[in-house]
Amino acid sequence: MAYYKYHIFFCLNQRDDNEQCCNNFGAEDKFNYMKKKLKSLNLYGVNMCRVNRAGCFNRCQEGPLLVIYPEETWYRYIDNEDIDEIITQHINNGKKVKRLLI
Repeated sequence: MAYYKYHIFFCLNQRDDNEQCCNNFGAEDKFNYMKKKLKSLNLYGVNMCRVNRAGCFNRCQEGPLLVIYPEETWYRYIDNEDIDEIITQHINNGKKVKRLLI
């Protein structure tokens, strides 16, 4: 049995050379938002969800990005509403949010 039902990784890379990267699009804020939201919904912890920082996913032109394991589901997101939709559909209902998939 997996330690976490869902393990969520956010690319929080910040490039120094002015190239596009996830952190240029508020990835850190969305990371904090998702973690806080999951905790408020009692979905955070062992046998539930874990949200972690990740380095570069090497898909900078597609960002900002997060990936959810164990399904290896990659999402592009823009705002807190996208994060809420991922929580509602994917985390709560086990359904991928097709419009955000990459």
